[in-house]
Amino acid sequence: MKTLANIINEHITYRKQIMKLAKSDLIKTYRGSALGWAWAIIKPLVTIFVFWFAFSLGLRHGKPIDGYPFILWMIAGFLPWFYMSEMITQGAACIRKNKHMVTKMKFPISTIPTFTGISKITVHCILLLIVIVIFCVAGHFPDLYYLQLPIYMLMMFLFFVAWALFAGMLSALSKDFQNLVNALVNALFWLSGIIYNVNDIHIHWLRILLNFNPVTIVANGYRHVFIDKTWFFEDTMGLGCYCVVFFFMLCGAVWAYKKLYKEIPDVL
Repeated sequence: MKTLANIINEHITYRKQIMKLAKSDLIKTYRGSALGWAWAIIKPLVTIFVFWFAFSLGLRHGKPIDGYPFILWMIAGFLPWFYMSEMITQGAACIRKNKHMVTKMKFPISTIPTFTGISKITVHCILLLIVIVIFCVAGHFPDLYYLQLPIYMLMMFLFFVAWALFAGMLSALSKDFQNLVNALVNALFWLSGIIYNVNDIHIHWLRILLNFNPVTIVANGYRHVFIDKTWFFEDTMGLGCYCVVFFFMLCGAVWAYKKLYKEIPDVL
């Protein structure tokens, strides 16, 4: 508890610096390319088009779901994946990437994943607006269920910032852990409910296990908003699974910080 209190206190003390660094990190991400910010939109759109083409035209499995075209159902689940996948890989590398802040500036290590997460969530908000426009063009306009989007965004942000602190500490200590994360991110995608509904799996224990996947929880949450039209508190299983995985992720992040924060400057 003392370590967690110290982490929270560092965030309060350095809150202005965190926002400035988030802006700087966002600018650096797209600086130096001719299209600049356009890449934040081009890459997700190309990915969505490829999967839509493969499942709707190639494999011909893209049937309408709950009265929505498959492309809209897929987009709703794909939207948070772009944020989550970047936080999984780049979050794990964030401390090593910003090692000058640790070795030269003595900047609080615990805040590095936070400003990384803020810079990524900014791009996510832009993509969110584009998705809303796509749904409007398709004849599905915003309603009261959209009010819970900030809740799912906050759930996603908190979990993956905790992940970035945990993984970032371990990756700073060993590049092997970073390589392991990069190797497993594609497997995590296919084991998540991004392009299929895990509740349609008939193997009971496997369905339960996959519902504890935080990627699946968030993807289902976004579909509750755009497709299912249900409130977050109606999905008691999803909320329960999130609370469990977030608790263990937070404990892991606090443990890694407590054990390693003194060693990281020397290692880097």
